[in-house]
Amino acid sequence: MSYRPLSPVELDALKEIGNIGLGNAVTSLAQLINRRVNMRVPRSSFLPFEEMIELVGGYEELVGCVSLRVLGDAPGIVLYIFDGESTLHLVDMLMGLPVGTTGELDELAQSAIKEIGNVLTGSFVSAISMMTGLNMVTTVPLFAFDMLGAVLTSLMVAAGRVEEQVLVIETELFHEEETLIKGHFFLLTEPGAIDRLMAALGFNEG
Repeated sequence: MSYRPLSPVELDALKEIGNIGLGNAVTSLAQLINRRVNMRVPRSSFLPFEEMIELVGGYEELVGCVSLRVLGDAPGIVLYIFDGESTLHLVDMLMGLPVGTTGELDELAQSAIKEIGNVLTGSFVSAISMMTGLNMVTTVPLFAFDMLGAVLTSLMVAAGRVEEQVLVIETELFHEEETLIKGHFFLLTEPGAIDRLMAALGFNEG
């Protein structure tokens, strides 16, 4: 796939957009569950697809994944992926349960995670849209709890072509009991979408 390497300044701009988007997302999450939520962003980077897989733990890693298609001026997919343990802890946080209560994901738990994922990813995309002025519309969120390889295979089949490079933002969420919920935001864009984002931010292609 054709890919234009981004300059350090362009990468910093993308990371800053991501950080602002996640800040908005966590604010929305705290309002939704009426509890204080803190977030750290240990790292944000632009990685090849295969390195993204390794970062999460490999194709056989059990994960919870909320995905949204992004349509409009910069089409692609936004994924928010949690490891298996963090997925169960997230349900406890959403339901106001003691950590360790949830041992499996029933229909109610999956619905709750999907709604939270919708809030988090929707706020993230809205921030990008507001900062760039681009029209970005999100679809209904999907949730999967499966091995990472199976999750990504089905998403890639549905999405078609995406750039080989992925915007990755590691996140660590805490609520008041300091339970750590580790996740990764991924922005997978269709070819040309990143260039449109950069142009909207005032960077000339080249």
